[in-house]
Amino acid sequence: MAIKITDECINCGACEPECPNNAIYEGGVEWAIADGTSVKGSYILMSGDAMDASQKNAPVANDAYFIVTDKCTECQGFHEEPQCASVCPVDCCVPDEMYQETVEELLAKKEKLHL
Repeated sequence: MAIKITDECINCGACEPECPNNAIYEGGVEWAIADGTSVKGSYILMSGDAMDASQKNAPVANDAYFIVTDKCTECQGFHEEPQCASVCPVDCCVPDEMYQETVEELLAKKEKLHL
């Protein structure tokens, strides 16, 4: 499953540079699939919808850091544990029960993001 940042976030920013997929953004910042990945052109989201990878999207949150679920691989294929959770001083990077994914699915997502 993907990782989410809870309301306990203190906006310290420790998590953002640790993400190998550039899936973590500061509150209020627009995001794109192409940010920090090798994806170009059309990209199929987990919902099945297609979008241009360079399309800027509305922030998921405005007041705190957030994780773009379609880019989160729980650091599978990069590290043994999610790096955001390992550096978070208030333990607010937790599994997002809304997005159940197997290790195989997370590794496939990683491959799509980093061709």
